Amino acid sequence: MDLKNKKILVTGADGFIGSHLAEELVLRGYDVRAFVLYNSFNSWGWLDRAQPEIRKSLEVFSGDIRDPHGVRQAMKGCDVVLHLAALIAIPYSYHSPDTYVDTNVKGTLNVVQAARDLGVSRVVHTSTSEVYGTARFVPITEEHPLQGQSPYSASKIGADQMAMSFYTSFNTPISIIRPFNTYGPRQSARAIIPTVITQIANGSRSLKLGALHPTRDFNFVMDTVRGFIAVAESDRSVGEVINVGSNYEISVGDTVRMIAEVMNADVEVVTEQVRLRPDKSEVERLWAENRKAKELAGWEPQYAGRDGLRRGLAETVTWFRNPDNLRAYKSDIYNI
Repeated sequence: MDLKNKKILVTGADGFIGSHLAEELVLRGYDVRAFVLYNSFNSWGWLDRAQPEIRKSLEVFSGDIRDPHGVRQAMKGCDVVLHLAALIAIPYSYHSPDTYVDTNVKGTLNVVQAARDLGVSRVVHTSTSEVYGTARFVPITEEHPLQGQSPYSASKIGADQMAMSFYTSFNTPISIIRPFNTYGPRQSARAIIPTVITQIANGSRSLKLGALHPTRDFNFVMDTVRGFIAVAESDRSVGEVINVGSNYEISVGDTVRMIAEVMNADVEVVTEQVRLRPDKSEVERLWAENRKAKELAGWEPQYAGRDGLRRGLAETVTWFRNPDNLRAYKSDIYNI
């Protein structure tokens, strides 16, 4: 599918990945409607910090993904929907699991139901590597069993199944993109990389962290953004689940050490109990097989391997070191 002359809706455009995606689409000359969460401050989230020419090019719709009427209104006239709106913090899902079902499962139902009724040409639904749980084999292919090891991951499994059911039941043109551990500028401090960077940038050398032994497949945000666009453009992606990951595994502890090296800081780690997941809920190992993304969508990571991760971390550190950006984070408290 050629995205030129298409109206593209990005849900969750006020968030970390969504704001980068909306900006990139505008820079490529596409017609973008940004769905942001309504609030009384009229905040567009991270889009408030976009360049003025980008903000002027965006059509912004304020609403709530949980409201089917607002979702339908936002989708009217759109050819393509990139659905990123979701609750994603794993610790908060222990606290308020019902909210995750409403937002992630029902919110996805609202999108695919409207897509079916309105005849939308393509929906790209966002999954997560967390649906795999601890790897039973590596690298993890799209055929890996799904394991709901947290209320968050369970809600995303439900959302994925809801989306795919509309493809199998009604032939709604749905693709599922499954990103692995995206990081980069604007990421919430609930995630490990911003947690480390913000603590060091604010002068701390005794870092308060959780478990260091789990492994992850970190994916720089611009690689993830390119993945969304590649999947949306690929007709072969319809009805498919596609991993987007770097195909490089590294432990959380080694990642912390790499960040410290990039920031020229000598640090020690203090384990805080509140930052640890329940034993059976911790995902011990993630490592993406990304062959399908290349075969179906022509996507490959530009920040691959150890060198790519280091480059991505350096770009992320530079962004966080900007005082205007750093002030947006509360590094002295635990953000669930």
